[in-house]
Amino acid sequence: MSFFVSLQQVLLTSCPEEKAIFTRDIVSTWKEGPPAILPVHGEWPTPAAREKPLLMHPNEMPRRGLGTLEGRIALLHAIAHIELNAIDLAIDMAGRFAFSIKEKDRQGFITDWLKVADDEARHFQMVSERLQDLGAAYGDLPAHDGLWQAAVRTDHDVLARLAIAPMVLEARGLDVTPGMISKLQQVNDPKSARLLTQIYEEEIAHVATGTKWFRRICDQRELLADECFQKMVEDYFPGGLKRPFNTKARDQSNFPEDWYIGLVDL
Repeated sequence: MSFFVSLQQVLLTSCPEEKAIFTRDIVSTWKEGPPAILPVHGEWPTPAAREKPLLMHPNEMPRRGLGTLEGRIALLHAIAHIELNAIDLAIDMAGRFAFSIKEKDRQGFITDWLKVADDEARHFQMVSERLQDLGAAYGDLPAHDGLWQAAVRTDHDVLARLAIAPMVLEARGLDVTPGMISKLQQVNDPKSARLLTQIYEEEIAHVATGTKWFRRICDQRELLADECFQKMVEDYFPGGLKRPFNTKARDQSNFPEDWYIGLVDL
């Protein structure tokens, strides 16, 4: 099986646990020595549909407080869903857009996004294990598919995908996760709090990977990166961005405030 066909197989794997394992196996093989980077023919696939969880509109999702076991399970289930979608996003980035990257940068681009995919797969496994500790499993509750729907809107341009996936959606995770960690500590769930802390710290590097490649491709296309980012958000993320911003974490990701502060509540 060629390398890009194996990436497609990740996307076409509907079982969440198998998707995570398959992803980590591919990354391990890549680290041993990158195979020949040869294009595949035909249309690039979208991820396979899953029987569970039930997908709902974000506004229809039930709200649960973290003071109850059910509320903590709901939070972890939502995070597991995000991490599973993030596996597909990172694999899709490495495969769908590899040949839109200059040849001299192509291997580095794939390596970076496979690293992200490996992290997301590990995160999904960690959260799934924690759900099991609490007597639950991924798929038990409904979820929403906003993350992947945003990706579908940007499947034609690597700059659009970089702007919306890591630089809007994952960066939003940096904004809201510290508050979740604090609440979990307040309700005496240190194990879940430590889990989210680890994910949060590693997601900073994912946003940094997005800004790195966004800047580099803008330079290659002779575009001003800040103006290009703002245009992409206006075009592909209607409604604009929401406060509050975790400027400290965003700064660590080389994502300056003046790029996004004017995009609030468009």
